[in-house]
Amino acid sequence: MKGIIFDFNGTLYWDSQLHYDAWRDFSKILRGYEFTQEEMRDKMFGHTNEDIIEYAIGKKPSKEMVEKYAKEKESLYRKRCLLDKENFKLAPGAIEFLDFLKENDIPRTIATMSEWDNVEFYIKEFNLEKWFDISKIVYSDGTIPGKPAPDIFLIAAEKIGLAPKDCVVIEDAIAGINAAKSAGIGKIIAIDSLEPIEFYQKIDGLSGIIKNFNEIDRTMFDCSIYSA
Repeated sequence: MKGIIFDFNGTLYWDSQLHYDAWRDFSKILRGYEFTQEEMRDKMFGHTNEDIIEYAIGKKPSKEMVEKYAKEKESLYRKRCLLDKENFKLAPGAIEFLDFLKENDIPRTIATMSEWDNVEFYIKEFNLEKWFDISKIVYSDGTIPGKPAPDIFLIAAEKIGLAPKDCVVIEDAIAGINAAKSAGIGKIIAIDSLEPIEFYQKIDGLSGIIKNFNEIDRTMFDCSIYSA
């Protein structure tokens, strides 16, 4: 493999429970009762805020509704991030692995369905500029279909100058895994930051399942092509 694309939420930053809690609150506002765990798994993770709101109300939301609820939900989510001091950090082993990628000049980027306000928050709080070219991060800008559409990974691979088949994708969400499959990604690795490992063992097309970034097989990367 020549490069790597990271999902962010639930992958590089284990914040899935915070999103669960925030969307449960807002689903009650939107439809009168909370999302179930299955709905959260299938309809929230990897999807855009517009997609989630549309699912909750059963019709296409107005632009004004999306902006209002998305901003309120994401503001609440960021406050919860800062209050959760014990867990407000990159995933176990992530810093060491990112250092390895940087030291070996392996092309890398992030492909997240988070919107810019959250991405900017992550860049600042986690010092992502240390490891990533910010201009190559792909995020939900209102033009990219949500996962499981393959677009976000196709764009991310193009930004790091590689064919999708030469990229590794690290994902935690079923929508993201399916998006990577549809994009023709060479290796798809699931990280079980929230779901039990048995959940991922039932999914076809995975190249591996890891519990944290210390378990990544670094030999999958052909570092020699970048060491000239």
